[in-house]
Amino acid sequence: MPLVSSKELLLKAHREHFGIGAFNANNMEMVQAIIEAAEEEKAPVILQVSQGTLKYAGLEFAANLVKTGAELASVPVVLHLDHGTDFYQNVRCLRAGFTSLMYDGTEGMLDACKKMSGDNKPSFEVIYKKVQSQEAFEENVRITKMIVDMAHACDVPVEAELGKIPRIDDFWEIIGKKFNYSARLPESVQKMVEKLFADPKNAEEFVQLTGCDSLAVACGSIHGMKAGTQPLNIRLLDEISSRTNIPLVLHGSSGVIKTMKDAEASGIRPGKNEGTIEDALRYGISKINVSTELQITFIDMVRKEMENNPGEKDVRKIFLPAKTALKSRVRCLIRLFGSSGKGHTGFVSKLGKSEIMHPE
Repeated sequence: MPLVSSKELLLKAHREHFGIGAFNANNMEMVQAIIEAAEEEKAPVILQVSQGTLKYAGLEFAANLVKTGAELASVPVVLHLDHGTDFYQNVRCLRAGFTSLMYDGTEGMLDACKKMSGDNKPSFEVIYKKVQSQEAFEENVRITKMIVDMAHACDVPVEAELGKIPRIDDFWEIIGKKFNYSARLPESVQKMVEKLFADPKNAEEFVQLTGCDSLAVACGSIHGMKAGTQPLNIRLLDEISSRTNIPLVLHGSSGVIKTMKDAEASGIRPGKNEGTIEDALRYGISKINVSTELQITFIDMVRKEMENNPGEKDVRKIFLPAKTALKSRVRCLIRLFGSSGKGHTGFVSKLGKSEIMHPE
């Protein structure tokens, strides 16, 4: 079926307290695995094109991979821009047929700050003051509103972002690059993450001023983590959700504790106001972004296949098991998010089965 907009899908998820998986895909096998898993679960799915993928594959290649998958699929597929950098990139993606846009005002502001100062690695205090400044808020409102006005004229929804969701490498000087991710991050790091949280009052004003359709909020997650040990601030999510009444988006979910059972298994005790992805679905989170977990799953299987078959010359025989492993992981995530069975349509799947018929 043709690509669909994320607007009605996310509004339904918001009303019914489930989440829609928004999965980053970097090659054909990843796109196929994600859509095939969504079909088997009869779930709607969002395929995201990241900034890294845009630079690696180019806008047209990345977009058309997803478009092709959507045309063959029997479930709703959304093509979403992840962490849009500026107004003009959103224009290009709209022209290329994206059915969901995003502007990350925080990253845009920090990039401009780095260029002006010539400092590619500003201190945490500099980042914190910039992110939480009135100047940054007003600039985020200004550009987001421009993108919303443009996109809404074409019936395309826009995701915005408030606060800063950091990356794990922002804290390497404190935890070290060899951190094993098996436990909670140090208290000093947690306090730094909290300083970057979205402010509920700002969130309410931001949504009123911009008219954005969904909002990614900094609430405890960290980009690039290799295991789920990070809790979310559920009280903060609850307040932002009640003030904004629009679908909220969780970025950096790969590092977030999935369920309380997972927390117990890891020996982690979330605090009084903290919780898991499962909890967050009850407090406004309607879209869950997943990238690092998928890449690790794919690469680990590629590595395993290469070790087991060091003389293999057919890349398909290496990638097909990786695709299968990724598909299984996506299915588990769809079930966790509660979106299984939410993507019924009258379309018939035209997706083919990946086979290796002619060794070359």
